[in-house]
Amino acid sequence: MPYTTSRSSRPWLVEQAHSALRLLFAMLCFSALVGAQDVQHRFLVCGQQTKIVEEDGSVSWKYPLATRDGYVLENGHKILTISKCEAYPGGAVIDVAPDGTEVVIWRGTQSEINSAQPTPQGNLVLTEAGDNPRLLEIDSEGKVLVEFALDCQKPNHHMQTRMARKLTDGTYLAPHLLDFAVIHYSAEGRVLGSLDTSAPNDPEHAIHTWPFTAIRHRDGHTLVSCTNGNQVIDFDAHGAVVWRLTNDDLPGPWLQDPCGAQVLDNGNVVITSYSGGNFDPNAPKLIEVTPEKKVVWTYSDGQQSGIHHFQILDTNGQSIAHPRK
Repeated sequence: MPYTTSRSSRPWLVEQAHSALRLLFAMLCFSALVGAQDVQHRFLVCGQQTKIVEEDGSVSWKYPLATRDGYVLENGHKILTISKCEAYPGGAVIDVAPDGTEVVIWRGTQSEINSAQPTPQGNLVLTEAGDNPRLLEIDSEGKVLVEFALDCQKPNHHMQTRMARKLTDGTYLAPHLLDFAVIHYSAEGRVLGSLDTSAPNDPEHAIHTWPFTAIRHRDGHTLVSCTNGNQVIDFDAHGAVVWRLTNDDLPGPWLQDPCGAQVLDNGNVVITSYSGGNFDPNAPKLIEVTPEKKVVWTYSDGQQSGIHHFQILDTNGQSIAHPRK
């Protein structure tokens, strides 16, 4: 008997055909974009792989352990937040000198360390997740200068917090994933305010817009990447959402668990797609968009390993001294 389709099955076949066409269109757009990029970046990758990628895509430096956060300082030292592993069960913060010498600045005392931001004063701001989630500011020798408890849920250690950042006024921003909130803390740990990252019309939080990275930038705005919800949101100084990037704004479903982000001096935003390689190894791992949501640069390495966070170091041969990330 020849193969036939029933009338009721035809809408499904049409939808499958449309999906295939959409995927083909996205791939063609991506191929055209990659071949026409005028922007080139050199950057540090933190994630399942830890490396520095040159503007031509070659890898000039590697570190053997997975990392959650990282910075290359002006003196060439690299501050890395090590994921919990056999060598560091609670994670760690290390300093890797240009000659490869390593110094452990902080060994995690709880479940994991999620970030370590260098400050202009030479200190480090880090968070520890665990039974007693906390923010710490330490000096280069590991001496605790600031310590306070984080106002987040406690049962799920891994989903407590991510990229804490100190602001220029001495206060701190910390995203708390399962609380759907970016909390603004005083220097003493008092809650000064909160940004709600819940998706519109989603009181039950069916859309997992968990905040991962929160960046204070122009005129008091705060850019927030929202992981599993596949969105990046910009709040104004009053807490109103004034910009939102989703996959509807891109040539394809390129936002797959957007974790790290960086605001460049020209106002463009670079975003990681941490899980993109799980869907397609050739999918973009990093995406740069303008405020008008035009894609101007992407990075793909043909591997499944995800980029947790990153630091853009150079653009078209010009060094970036003070990244906002």
